[in-house]
Amino acid sequence: MPRDYYEVLAVPRQAGDDEIKKAFRRLARELHPDINRHDPEAENKFKEVAEAYEVLSDRERRSVYDRYGHDGLRSGGWQPSAGGFGNISDIFEAFFGGGDPFGGGRGRAGPERGRDVAVQVSMTLADVLTGAAKEVEFEATTQCSHCNGNGAEPGTPIETCPRCEGTGQLQSMARTVFGQVVRTQTCDRCGGDGRIAQTPCGVCRGSGQEVQARSLSVDIPAGIDDGQRVRLTGQGHAGGRGGPRGDLYVLVMVEPDPRFERHGEDLVTRLDVPFTQAALGGTLPVSTLEGQEDIELEPGSQPAKVVRLRGRGLPALRGRGRGDLHVVLNVMIPSHLTDEQRELLRRFEDSANGETYASPHDYGLFDRIRQAFRG
Repeated sequence: MPRDYYEVLAVPRQAGDDEIKKAFRRLARELHPDINRHDPEAENKFKEVAEAYEVLSDRERRSVYDRYGHDGLRSGGWQPSAGGFGNISDIFEAFFGGGDPFGGGRGRAGPERGRDVAVQVSMTLADVLTGAAKEVEFEATTQCSHCNGNGAEPGTPIETCPRCEGTGQLQSMARTVFGQVVRTQTCDRCGGDGRIAQTPCGVCRGSGQEVQARSLSVDIPAGIDDGQRVRLTGQGHAGGRGGPRGDLYVLVMVEPDPRFERHGEDLVTRLDVPFTQAALGGTLPVSTLEGQEDIELEPGSQPAKVVRLRGRGLPALRGRGRGDLHVVLNVMIPSHLTDEQRELLRRFEDSANGETYASPHDYGLFDRIRQAFRG
């Protein structure tokens, strides 16, 4: 289990964005392998700090982490990016839009991981109950089949880039919060490859990649919640210079069901009950995700009473068991009465005594629901 992210950055849980950024930069300087050469674990520690910053600097991820911790992030499909970067420069470029501010990058740029792709699918609560296979269509780059990814028209030469002299990088001096440092940037002429095609490929125009329409069947697990994501490793855009493909993220949108309100694995539904049946008791059908099921009402059932059907809710994501279905009774009072019905009710009222009615101290609707969820 990873360490607490606030502990990793040594900031309080209420820390603001600026405080978190400053903490990351401070720790990055301390742990950068070119500075902290005596510690063989410096790079791993740096990536741990980068992972913490990746979560706490994003409001949505931070909110999920504050409520559900590491498990909440993983169940939502999030994976840390720091471990997938080739080097420290990649991390700084991803977070701050520039190369390694400590001048650690040297030589031709290495393999570059492909960008991620995101698609969206819709699911019903019935799909969430059992899990479902969803077909998704998207576009992603792949290696150009005409030039085999080298960007040159077949049979034509590839030359050394004259701007970076084959290194793939340009260096300049800059003043930063760390002082005067060497800033390394990818060459804007060759894109970091260090070489330029004399005759660019006619299909991909020298990029080495082409766009391809793709279709995949994605298994969405049972119990997934609205807004969570499923990650398919290596199904995104092609990488550069022989780097790995990015990932495909499938965002799940659960369609609302007018019959149910979802609370995690539990469901809440309303059952309309005639006031006479609430008073006398009896059997009534109630909708569940698997069809109708009869429930027994006790005589004298009160408005907002909650009847729990155990195991009729949703399954836990990557867990065991199912939640419950909470049936809230909505006792219906007639609004139009015949003369005969009024007379019958008057006779009932005349015969009623103080013990006929429920105590005025009974729980209200929301109290009853809260009590039901507490067990």
